[in-house]
Amino acid sequence: MYQALYRKYRSQTFDEMVGQTVISTTLKQAVSSGKISHAYLFSGPRGTGKTSAAKIFAKAMNCPHQVDGEPCNHCDICRDITNGSLEDVIEIDAASNNGVDEIREIRDKSTYAPSRATYKVYIIDEVHMLSTGAFNALLKTLEEPTENVVFILATTELHKIPATILSRVQRFEFKAIKLAAIRDHLASILDKEGISYEEDALTLIARCAEGGMRDALSILDQALSLTSDNHVSLGIAEEITGSISMTALDDFVANILANQTSQALTNLETIFDSGKSMSRFATDLLNYLRDLLVVQSGGENTHTSQVFQENLTNVQQDRIFAMIDLVTKALPEIKNGVQPKIYAEMLTIQLSESGKQTALAQVPEGLSDELARLQSEIKDLKNQLANLDSSAISPKSTKRPKANSSYRYKVDRVKILTIMEETIVDSQKSREYLEALKGAWNEILDSISAQDRALLLGSEPVLANSENAILAFDAAFNAEQAMKRTDLNDMFGNIMSKAAGFSPNILAVPRKDFNSIRTEFARNLKKKKQNPVEEEVKDDSFIPEGFDFLADKINKVED
Repeated sequence: MYQALYRKYRSQTFDEMVGQTVISTTLKQAVSSGKISHAYLFSGPRGTGKTSAAKIFAKAMNCPHQVDGEPCNHCDICRDITNGSLEDVIEIDAASNNGVDEIREIRDKSTYAPSRATYKVYIIDEVHMLSTGAFNALLKTLEEPTENVVFILATTELHKIPATILSRVQRFEFKAIKLAAIRDHLASILDKEGISYEEDALTLIARCAEGGMRDALSILDQALSLTSDNHVSLGIAEEITGSISMTALDDFVANILANQTSQALTNLETIFDSGKSMSRFATDLLNYLRDLLVVQSGGENTHTSQVFQENLTNVQQDRIFAMIDLVTKALPEIKNGVQPKIYAEMLTIQLSESGKQTALAQVPEGLSDELARLQSEIKDLKNQLANLDSSAISPKSTKRPKANSSYRYKVDRVKILTIMEETIVDSQKSREYLEALKGAWNEILDSISAQDRALLLGSEPVLANSENAILAFDAAFNAEQAMKRTDLNDMFGNIMSKAAGFSPNILAVPRKDFNSIRTEFARNLKKKKQNPVEEEVKDDSFIPEGFDFLADKINKVED
């Protein structure tokens, strides 16, 4: 049976670990000096070697033939740990064993001495998935550790680990592996497998892995399954990763720099017709511009094409910064918009036209003087027109076209002010509703679909009562889309009903508008407190009938 590359070439010693030199050296010294702690926490991005390091560490501390902290990998204990058959090294997936009972069972069994090994080792992967009760049960074990029992916890989300656990473990933070290290490791594996490759292909795979060695090996595995001649080419790597062809990007950027908008739009159309995502196009374009900037600053050049070298010499650093700024601003719209191709075309035109403006700014000295003179004459003409008698101008001629105002999401200010007034009336209850909503917020995000989760990212609960929950959004577009999703509102209410005991309706508001409304409300509230309206009610019921004309002359005195 074929064995995946990430399993076949999994690190078996500390020296084989890639990109984690500090951690591997520290663990080796702990083994060689015999200073083994009772609990460790390995955190970091996926595929950076956390679980592999835990198994190597378990082998090293139990290997009877270890040398300078490295396991021999030949004895029975090392082989059984590698195969996962040694009963004294238990590997647990917290994603599927996250209950209190499972952790209590671990706690009870940890009191028994190891049967064959020196240390009984529990490796708990994805430990952040444990429930609150399970964490409390684990905490008791970490507070009173059994002799010769070692816990190694691994997680990709350090922020979800309780502080009480963090204070009782030794923490090791695994870093994302650098692109050059991943590329060199992939090259060494292909050399061992006797497979030829292109440097650009490995560079692209390493970049798409985003610092994870396991991801890089998985992508390489896919590329090998696609090739028929045992050769990993750049074209295959682009096909597997969905990346935009380097040739296509070279031509696109070359036309942009030459201010040839129509040709650049043709390049974009070709990229779109080949089935490439416009979101991926924008991301790859951003990386391409970054590479231009890095190479101009003296960094490593990973591109070998002649067109890239020409683009490098044809662009100034200021323009690269301006182009990166335009792409960065357009990226959210291309990723989340309903018409990504249109946004990509708008970006293409902006990139090209910005170059024309830059070219106009760099005019010869004589032309600059001429332009200044013309601007002065235009200014004088405008002043003369402004001083004309308005009666001499016909109504038809004074009619100006209405400026196109940018679209803005309309907020129901009255409703928000009403909710704010209700929260002031019963501030304690409103605060409890808001705290319950904030406490269940992560559970809500985990319970909805990825699309809905992406819509709610960048938002937070800011106000709540028994019937409504106001969510402040960083992006007005996301706030509008959230209000249009009735199914999202229903799901939100159902989840809150189970998690917090009340079922509010979503009221999505851009954060800027909410802050403005809150400021207005606070200002009005302050005025009411400073200038209370005192209504004087005049009691004239004691005046006899027929003597009303004396009402202003008589004062009632209480005896």
